[in-house]
Amino acid sequence: MWQLRKLSDLNGFKIDARDGEIGNLKQIYFDDQSWVVRYFVVHTGSWLLGRDVLIVPSMILSIDHEKGTIAVKLTRNQVEHAPPIETEQPVSRHYEQEYYSYYNWEPYWPGGPISGTIPPASPFIEPKVPGKPENPHLRSSDEVAGYHIKTTDDGIGHVEDYILDDRDWTIRYLEIDTRNWLPGIKVLVSPAWIEDVDWVHQEVSVNLSRELIKTAPEYDPDKIISRNYELALYKHYGKALHQK
Repeated sequence: MWQLRKLSDLNGFKIDARDGEIGNLKQIYFDDQSWVVRYFVVHTGSWLLGRDVLIVPSMILSIDHEKGTIAVKLTRNQVEHAPPIETEQPVSRHYEQEYYSYYNWEPYWPGGPISGTIPPASPFIEPKVPGKPENPHLRSSDEVAGYHIKTTDDGIGHVEDYILDDRDWTIRYLEIDTRNWLPGIKVLVSPAWIEDVDWVHQEVSVNLSRELIKTAPEYDPDKIISRNYELALYKHYGKALHQK
């Protein structure tokens, strides 16, 4: 059954391949235009000398909260021979081309779906691709955490967490900590209400007033987000909640 999941609740979960453990979930990369999760970043620990690897959401088979595990339909050998990624640097489209080519998947950027057909593992051979342009729309969850929220008339807090919809792995809400303005209160903001993200000044601008956010239905991060809460939230902001 689908549900909304806090990224902070999933961070640290063990990632299990078909034939053994890969590592632990570290963070995500998401598209700042569609607000869709493109990759889960997994830290492999001692298995691959502490290397980070990327897993696309479509490879997830199941999530077990009690055991703290996420099962994926990949093998350790396939993951081991995938193009290495340097997570301290932005993920370039050049790297994504290598990654999707290795798995023989249809890339997401032309608009085609991921095929989900997994090829047999083989040693990675560096393809000859001219240039390495960066992908300006792929963002790290660790990078954006802490960005300030700018309302139409003032500031209101900073990004603290992400609420993910596990049906399509979109970011349904940003969890905003308002401790410097509204002590003890956290609020949710939908990416649909974001007007601009200023990566230089680390600000997220929303087309909502500070007072409107201040008087929104209170969000309790320890409770599951119910449909009734979402309806009340959207009604407060005068927005339409589209059914999925």
